Amino acid sequence: MGINAAAVAWEAGKPLEIEEVEVAPPQKMEVRVKILVTALCHTDVYFWEAKGQTPVFPRILGHEAGGIVESVGEGVTDVEPGDHVLPVFTGECKECAHCKSEESNMCDLLRINTDRGVMLSDGQSRFSINGKPIYHFVGTSTFSEYTVVHVGCLAKINPQAPLDKVCVLSCGISTGFGATVNVAKPKKGQSVAVFGLGAVGLAACEGARVAGASKIIGVDLVNSRFEAAKEFGVTDFVNPKDHDKPVQEVIAEMTNGGVDRSIECTGNVQAMISAFECVHDIYTDFYSYGYGYDPTQGWGVAVLVGVPNKDDAFKTHPMQFLNEKTLKGTFYGNYKPRTDIPSVVEKYMNKASLALL
Repeated sequence: MGINAAAVAWEAGKPLEIEEVEVAPPQKMEVRVKILVTALCHTDVYFWEAKGQTPVFPRILGHEAGGIVESVGEGVTDVEPGDHVLPVFTGECKECAHCKSEESNMCDLLRINTDRGVMLSDGQSRFSINGKPIYHFVGTSTFSEYTVVHVGCLAKINPQAPLDKVCVLSCGISTGFGATVNVAKPKKGQSVAVFGLGAVGLAACEGARVAGASKIIGVDLVNSRFEAAKEFGVTDFVNPKDHDKPVQEVIAEMTNGGVDRSIECTGNVQAMISAFECVHDIYTDFYSYGYGYDPTQGWGVAVLVGVPNKDDAFKTHPMQFLNEKTLKGTFYGNYKPRTDIPSVVEKYMNKASLALL
């Protein structure tokens, strides 16, 4: 059993404390990873605050990271000591119906579980201090010099890839980029609106740029974000606070009826509604045109990425759907961690896309 330093969250909202933590050897289908770099995602903060979720403490947070395999447990054949890996908060067992389907990345065994603080093989934590368990976080717990992860939650990557750059592909960047290229799938020359220009939103913009979108509209409440967003293909900017009408109507006027694709990256339910209602064709008053007739046809696709509050309700008129609009959701950009993320890393290495890294 090894001793290492880790940032432990003892209580909700209280400062993390650097502690000497015992890290047990990996058990069946587990891998112990030496974490070389880790990033801070807003999701870590959200669960550290524990507002509206089940509090699980003490625990070690962190889930955007890169490291090197230190040792492997029984049954592990996909990785070996020395391999470079990205721990991912959701997994891919490669055996369940979801993993075998080309249309899902929601692994039955290893999909994200924010309430589980132990390992699957025996229901125990691999972290402890003086015999007292310290709980895991989304199966990764990367705020630690060493962590233990199920092999299905590790993406083996090119050892030449700079871990301090590609570590963010284990969460936010892949989520936004994949939401565009894997789910929204804009065609060359089409228009795209992205709601929220944080890291995930900028990744979605980058996906639209790579896809060849002719107009990329960034929507955000912070005007200063537009300048940085231009580097990722954003051509137009809308701040909803600057207008006296719903932002979906503003976008419809800018695009002759609505954008071809929209991606919502905020988690705000009103932004979700606006993202859906701004895609072509915006609903005005179907019934004023007479029974069963609408002079336009909608082909727009909206993709929801952000996670709303648990009590939020998405409300829109059903005619939005009858106008042939499509509303989709996505999880981790529809990427399968073990199968797909290594190729995303290669895109970065080849400088074909992902300029924001």
